This record gives sequence, structure tokens and C-alpha cells, in this order.
Amino acid sequence: MKNFLAVFDGYKLCESTFNYAIALAKKSDSCLTGVFLDAFFYHNYNLSKVLKDSSDPESDMKVWNEKDQLQRDESVSQFQRLCEQAEIKYAIHRDNSIAVEELQYESMFADLIIVNKHEKFTRTDEKKPSGFIKEMLADVQCPVIVVPDHFQIPEKIVLLYDGSPSSIFAIKMFSYLFKDWGDLPVDLVSVNEGDVAEGHLPGNILMVDFINRCFPNANYSLLNGNVEENILAYLNDSGKNDLVVLGAYRRSKFSRWVKHSLADVLMNGLDKPLFIAHH
Repeated sequence: MKNFLAVFDGYKLCESTFNYAIALAKKSDSCLTGVFLDAFFYHNYNLSKVLKDSSDPESDMKVWNEKDQLQRDESVSQFQRLCEQAEIKYAIHRDNSIAVEELQYESMFADLIIVNKHEKFTRTDEKKPSGFIKEMLADVQCPVIVVPDHFQIPEKIVLLYDGSPSSIFAIKMFSYLFKDWGDLPVDLVSVNEGDVAEGHLPGNILMVDFINRCFPNANYSLLNGNVEENILAYLNDSGKNDLVVLGAYRRSKFSRWVKHSLADVLMNGLDKPLFIAHH
């Protein structure tokens, strides 16, 4: 049985993450593990404000910490109740160390991670995608589905292909995890950035043979021009609730901070779930 990790901020159960996780677990007959990242230094109150304004900060912090613990416990109880109502096999993990490191370690033993694209595990405002999402996508050891704030049942699968090993690997991993989604329409999309007259599908015959084995009824779309602009326009004009498959993020940490990836662009420009995998 496959193991899917649904990742939650310990203080709240993200509804869209849970709904996507339930749908995906049912579709693939997988165990759903709720991972609640309860970092010991992450509070639901402003610690610096308490230390600055309180006449008895130690006593006040004890009260706030007790409230935090109750809220975290309620999120876990809610997950348990909803999984039982959905009649799926589930487990619960509560991690109290550094969130991204805990998740990277757990990913070695998982088949898929489901997380909301706005999770950040800090009270500080951050540029999107957050540092947590960037680090997680770069270093986890299994595929990730980054989900939007509102749940919609996928109506079409869009495979983004640029000829790179990571894009092929992402398509392979998706086909392995969701063999039963062959009933949905599948579009393979590639972008030619060169002369329009020279446009062709990278890998050509080998790629077509590969896709025919995994998705025999797939359609092919070869676009021309800027990759980011064309893919965003294509997906925004789709008219369906797409689930988008792409490879990403196998770069140095410095490179990730100075140059965005296509996944960054799609997270900011779309409200669609993104299945992301890399070697």
C-alpha cells in the first residue's frame, strides 16, 4: 500500500489540503498520513510582543502555550474524525523540530506529499512561494502535489515536457502512482523557444512511444515562444480543472534564490494543483 503524506501547519487543518489528500488517497487506495509540523519554536502568538509588553512574561507565555497546545490537539482530532468519516486508512505523525527538515526525512519513506502552496510555518510575511515551499521542493525524496486554496476534482491531466530527465521522471512517477486515472483526458504540452518552422517534440519517436504506453489516448500540443508565458496562457485558457505534472527544482540553493523555476511561476499564476517530481 502506498503512503501519502498530507502536510499541515499544526495550528490549523487546511481544508483544501485535506480534500485533495482524501481524493488522491481514495483514487490510488493509499494510506493517508497526516503530518502535523509542530516546531517547538513556532507559536501562534507574537512572542516578542509578549516579552516586551507583559509584566509577567513567564506566566503569560505558559497560558499562551497551553492555548497553542489545545489548538494543535484539536487539528489532529479533526483530521482523525474526517479520515474515519471518509473510511480510509490513516496515520498521524506530529513532528516538533524544524519543519522542512522533518518533512525531508519523512519523505524518504513516503510515495507522495500533499501540501498547500501558501504554507510557510512562520508568522513572518514572505514572498510567494515561501522559503519552506522552495526548500521542500528542492530536497524532498518523493513527488509533491502543491494544491491551491480551493478544492476541485481534476478533470484533465496536463503533462509539461521539455525534453529534460526531470520532466520525463515526473511523468513516470505520476503514471506509477495514479494508474487508474487513465479515464481522464491527458494533454502533453511542450514549448519550442526557437524558430517556429523548426518546432518539434524533444525525443520525438521515443517520447511518443513512451507516452503511448503510459497514456495511450493523450493529445499533443506544441507551443512556440516564451515558455512561461505560453504555458500560463495555455493553462489559464484550458477551461477545465487541470492537474499539472512537471519536473523542477534540482538546482543549487544559491541558484534557487536568484532564479525562479517554472514551478514558482505556476504557483503564483495558477489556481491548479501541481504534481512536481525530480531525480
